[in-house]
Amino acid sequence: MLRKTWRRAAVATAGVLALTLATACSEDPGESTDLAENRVGAMAEYGVGDQFKATEALSFSTLYNNHTFYPLKDDWLFWSELTKRTNVTIEPVAVPLSDYEQKRSLLIGAGDAPLIIPKTYHPAETAFVASGAILPVSDYLDLMPHFRDKMEKWNLKPEIDNLRQSDGKFYLLPGVHEKPTQDYTVLVRTDVLQELNQPVPKTWDELYTVLKAMKAKYPDVYPYSDLFSKPTPTGALLNILGASYGTQAGWDYQHATWDPAAKKFTYTGGSEQYKQMLTYLHKLVAEGLLDPESFTQTDDQARQKLANGKSFVVTGNAQTLVNNHRPDLAKTQPNAKLAKIPLPVGPAGEINPAPRLENGIMISSKARESKNFVAMMQFIDWLWYSDAGQEFARWGVEGTTFTRDASGKRAPAADVDVLGLNPKGTKHLQQEFGFYNGVFTYGGTPDLVRGFFSAEELEFQRVMDARTPRAVPPPHPLTDEEREQVSLWETPLKDFVAQNTLKFALGQRPLSEWDAYLAELKAKNAEQYIEVVNKAYQRFQDKNS
Repeated sequence: MLRKTWRRAAVATAGVLALTLATACSEDPGESTDLAENRVGAMAEYGVGDQFKATEALSFSTLYNNHTFYPLKDDWLFWSELTKRTNVTIEPVAVPLSDYEQKRSLLIGAGDAPLIIPKTYHPAETAFVASGAILPVSDYLDLMPHFRDKMEKWNLKPEIDNLRQSDGKFYLLPGVHEKPTQDYTVLVRTDVLQELNQPVPKTWDELYTVLKAMKAKYPDVYPYSDLFSKPTPTGALLNILGASYGTQAGWDYQHATWDPAAKKFTYTGGSEQYKQMLTYLHKLVAEGLLDPESFTQTDDQARQKLANGKSFVVTGNAQTLVNNHRPDLAKTQPNAKLAKIPLPVGPAGEINPAPRLENGIMISSKARESKNFVAMMQFIDWLWYSDAGQEFARWGVEGTTFTRDASGKRAPAADVDVLGLNPKGTKHLQQEFGFYNGVFTYGGTPDLVRGFFSAEELEFQRVMDARTPRAVPPPHPLTDEEREQVSLWETPLKDFVAQNTLKFALGQRPLSEWDAYLAELKAKNAEQYIEVVNKAYQRFQDKNS
């Protein structure tokens, strides 16, 4: 296997990037449907359920997001077994996790990007559309039977349509899930609930009641002290709280929120739902129920407070519960019990806010001219979208890294551990073998996606599965001119909303000044922004109705 680093692949500067993106000529691959010259190595017959295997040995360069927890190794079983099954060798262009997005942009701008560019979060691909640097992958779905099959069976058209650009095409192949799988929620000391004779809270209002009871019993404690505040203050808490109030906040913040009743987009940071969310958050701070240091402290500081009994509630997910907080508490308070409760319900009702699309793959436009283009698209389709490819990427090789019982249930092999499922295992599925790698492990059925989940986590998902998935907003793709205009407004607006979210929550700015805040948003072009978005929405509706 040939291994590269981004430095060997490109020597680029921001100036080169700007020049290249501005001057690169754009060819519409959709105008040419003749792929007769691009089928070398491709299978003549390839459909749903087929194992892809190139008819001759091939290799494809692939941008590789090098994770610090499982740094790339040339001798991983993943590489050799993938080649054995597909006759394809991946040439990883290794980029450090911390620099991935910047290096990706430099490589694409310099014309040195690998053919396959995974780990791209929408709408990051939009920046490369106008230059013609990436392929309109929607033109080539006929080469991807597994992707099309899942898109149709799982009714993913509404989500996929949100990836479309103003030309009606999409340029990102997303990871696709059959069902949403919510992870982040509230972690609560259930032993403290029992001590106070309080039930597990099912709503945010009930959580407020629980926090009040905790504060009454332990007046020197801030019951809720949170982490995930770098770089977005309380990014995770705002994310789940915003969803419960029918808006978008924290990690999930988007400028435009769809209003189904009015059939138009509204500016998120100025909506009534956003104000209600802030009102609740401020109430927690004002009454000493949420630690004001939550907005600035490090994750380690928050972990220590929970471990030392200085707090009882924290935002988290399955991994932070199992890998961080429970081991912390076992050392300091062995009788403590911390549980991941179903996401509290808010004014938006019983919804499951998790999306069904995740990060995905861009394809370099250079790939279209390759004699192996069809084989490459078949390979991508098998590895990332077939049931067999998804199982391989996640679990590895049956009999070596995992076993399967008579019912079909998978389990790590006796000497293999992952996520603490088999703590006696001496080999780690990710670190020693290269499987369950975020570059290659995308989406799938609940059976596959949740295969590493504990019984406790599966029960959490059972409750969340019973809830209504969050509605998908309609598409509103911007033209190049519109995108250029709104890009001038977005950063100042986002910074302003973030600053005032913090001020309102902490009481540094009273909510009685909400109308003044709205006027300030207007002065920063929030209304003009939404006018552009609604115009784009209407244009898409007119073209596709």
